[in-house]
This record gives sequence, C-alpha cells and structure tokens, in this order.
Amino acid sequence: MDPVIIVGAGPVGLTLALALARQEVPSVVLDEGPGKDEPRPARTVVLREDTEALLERLTGVPLAKGGAHWAGWRSMRRKQVMREITFDDTEPAPLHIAQHVLTGALRQALAGERLVKLAVDNRLDAIEQEPSGVTAHTRGPKGTWWRGSYLVGCDGPRSTVRKLLDIRFPGRTAVERHAVAALRTELPWPDQALLHRVPPWRTSGPSAGEVTGRPLPDGVWRLDWLLPPGKDLVTPELLLTRIRETLAGWTEGPTPPYELLDTGVHTVHHRLARRWRVGRVFLAGDAAHLLGALGTQGLDEGLRDADNLAWKLAPAWHHGPHEALLDSYQAERRAVVAARLRAADQALPLVRGGAGLRAVVPGSARGHDSLLTDGHLGRGPLGAPGAYADSPLAPRHIEGEVDVDTPPGAPVTDVRVTAEDGSFVRLRDRLGRGALLVVLVAPGTGVWERKHWVTAGVMPRLAAAVTALPHPAELLVAESYPGAAAHTVLLVRPDGHLVTALSGVRPADLYAAAEATLGGPAKTEATAGSR
Repeated sequence: MDPVIIVGAGPVGLTLALALARQEVPSVVLDEGPGKDEPRPARTVVLREDTEALLERLTGVPLAKGGAHWAGWRSMRRKQVMREITFDDTEPAPLHIAQHVLTGALRQALAGERLVKLAVDNRLDAIEQEPSGVTAHTRGPKGTWWRGSYLVGCDGPRSTVRKLLDIRFPGRTAVERHAVAALRTELPWPDQALLHRVPPWRTSGPSAGEVTGRPLPDGVWRLDWLLPPGKDLVTPELLLTRIRETLAGWTEGPTPPYELLDTGVHTVHHRLARRWRVGRVFLAGDAAHLLGALGTQGLDEGLRDADNLAWKLAPAWHHGPHEALLDSYQAERRAVVAARLRAADQALPLVRGGAGLRAVVPGSARGHDSLLTDGHLGRGPLGAPGAYADSPLAPRHIEGEVDVDTPPGAPVTDVRVTAEDGSFVRLRDRLGRGALLVVLVAPGTGVWERKHWVTAGVMPRLAAAVTALPHPAELLVAESYPGAAAHTVLLVRPDGHLVTALSGVRPADLYAAAEATLGGPAKTEATAGSR
C-alpha cells in the first residue's frame, strides 16, 4: 500500500504525519522549503489543553519547556480591572509558544520516525487521481512524481492543493488587523496575560482600541494592538510609539527598558472551503479554513483536523476503503469550524461597536469582557473544542444509553484510569492509537491490584464484549467519571470524543455503537471503485 502524501510541513502537516505513524500508516511530507524554520518570536500560537496534550503525546516532549503557561488572566477597561483569573487544576492555563519552537519539536520527533519521509525542496504543481490512488508531481531541485494512497493538503491559506482541485474558498478578507511586537521587558503582572480595552493613554477615535499582552519564556512578551479599519501602513515610527506609550501606561511612569526582538502585522481573515474532500484528496488546517479573531487560534482547529482525519485514514489504509468514515471528516470538522466562524462574525461587530450581546447569546447577560475572555481562553462558542453531536457516525436508537456530564460527541473529561497492564494513566494518554476506548466506571477498584478485580463482577463479560467489537478496542477502568453512576460503560473514539454512555454491560448496544462509529461495515475495493 502506498503512503499517504501530506503537502505542507507546517504544524498541521507534521502533526498529521506523526499521528498516522502512531497508527502504523506511512506518509511522505512534501516541504517546499529547506526543512528549517526561521525563528520569529512575534509569530506565536496559543494551544488549549486538548491540543497541547495531543502534541505532547505525539512528540514525547513537554512543550511547556519551550513555551509559557500563563499564571493568570487579567482584563482591564480604561483604568479598571474588569476580571482576574488564576489558573490551576480546575482552570488549566493555555500554552503560549513560538511557532518555530513548536515546529522544531515536531521535526525532531519526525527525525526518528521510520514511517515518515520528509521531502524538502518539493513544491507541488500537479495532482492526478484514480480509484486506487493519487499521483502528485513536484518541481524544484528534487522535484519528481510521488505515488500515494491518499493526499492531504496542509499547505496553508494559499493552498496549491485547494486550487488544483478548484475548490472555492469564500469568506471575509481583513476582518481585523493587529500590529505585533515581541520584546523583552518587565511588566507589573509577571506571567499573566492581559487584555486592555480602551487604555487611558489613547482616549479617542477608533485607534483607542485594545492591546493584548501575552507572556513567553525568559521575560519575553508578545503585544498585539488592534488597528483601526483600513489599509494604512504600520510604520516603524508608529509601532515604536505604541510600544513606548503602552509600556509607560502599564508601569505608570517613564517607558521602562525593553529589547525589541521582532515585529509584524497580523491580519485576520475568515474563510471556509466549500469542500474538504475530493475523492482521495483532503484539506486540513489553513488550507480548509481561516479564523482567528477574538483570541480564537486557527492552529488549534488545524490540529483537531489532523487528529480527526488520522484515525479515519488508518482503517482505510489498513483494511480498504471505508467511505462513510472518510466522508465524516468533512461533515464533522467543517460543521464545527463553520459554527465558530458564525459566532465570531456575529459577535465581532457588537463587541467592537459596543452593542449588547443578548442577540449573540440568547438568555445571557454576559458582557463584552466575558465574551472576549472566553475567546482568548478557549471557552464558550468562540473558543471551546467543538462537539460532534450531529455527526453521521453518531449511533442511533441505543436502548441502554444514559446521560453523563459529557454529551455524546463532546470531548471526554481526562480522568485517571487503570490500563490493561494494571498501570494508572490518564485517559487522554490512551488516545491517538487508532483503538476505541471502552471505560468501565467502577468505584473502589483503584485500591486493589488488577489481578483481584479483573475476573470479578461484570469484568469478564465486558472483556468478552470488547474482544468481539468490529474494531480494535482497549478496556480501561475508572474510579469515577463526572455524572456517571457505578458500572456505567463509556465508549470513546480514538480522538477523545464520547460516542455513548451505557448503563452497564450491554454487548449488543456496545457493538452497535462501535459499528456506527466506524461508519458501518467497510466496503471492498470493488464496491468502493464502483461509486
């Protein structure tokens, strides 16, 4: 079987390659560059808890060493502190990291991966499809023809893959613009991220705006100033003025010493590709969607694209075409991103224009500050990971289904579980291996050795049911799970979304839910080729 061709060696493409390798699927990553990333301290990303965990599983590297978990969040309006949040175990802090540091960790993990070939200096210029595979042509010093089973375009906003497939990419251009600076200095709020709206040193006009400060390691900060509408150039003089007045305003004195490391202009676009799959070719990341206003980070969604697609490509690669499963990638991911874009496009004029929010969040009296905070911190409609409640993979009419605090289709809570070898691990650590997870909630088992309870009670019957499932599955045991009664059985997808919760051991229901999660029985090559 030919490898999966991945076009683009950014964080999404590299993550997809590693995710496929963990499921024994080989890939070729076509990198149009030299295989190195220019250090840009002003080009950073904010990772939420789930995407940080995904990358750490794949790289084996604690990313916090190269980035910064914020100690807290502070939002201000004029001179008034509107809200302060301290991050702890109940409120996990986002991770702020330079993109070149993140990409470097991914490249280092790929360097020792036997199933991934990184092909540098290869720029895609042609794609040919047939029922049995994909052929891609690249130009450059090492340009050649590449043969693959599938092809995934992770090649950014100007995606060549998307253009070759003639897929429309409608949306809005320059929704917002921000001037950006990375600098080393001391601020009154060490390690705390800050959103300051209408700072008192800018008292009139659209340029009063807002400024965001996000800490990085070694005393470095990324500052973003919302620019007024228009296409005015951000001159060095303008940027230096913004830096000096902001630092002086925050320290309430003369401008403190600072070292300017990098600058840039961040332009926010909102776009969504019409199609994310054409035959054996898929789009992911910025090739499929652009978003980024109100603190929402497009990379988070791109990483979730990779996680979603990897576990669906793996069964197709190993066992033959599984069209319903592959089709569900577009159905699930495009719906989630579209909902987030709609929420941002509805909220943005109100937040920037000062109107109320009741039309955005019916029945809620949350203010602008709460909405902005949710977006920046990965919560609410602007920031929280999406759920797949309406997925075509969602099982229907499961008689034994019960409610837990996690709705079907939503990401599961990361609880401690006992693995099949008797070790205690986090539930999230068992994701991304291509297997379904079956979790029995059994209070009291954590104090006993596995050999004492593995053959007791409902365990033998549940173990037999798991063995009979139509897809590899791992049986785990949890002392508790939010909202779950004793002997509740959870079925979890390889990407960490809940399929269903069952009241006890129900082999027929468990099998039906697992089969639905896989899109039904797999089709043969002949059947798939006749579509």
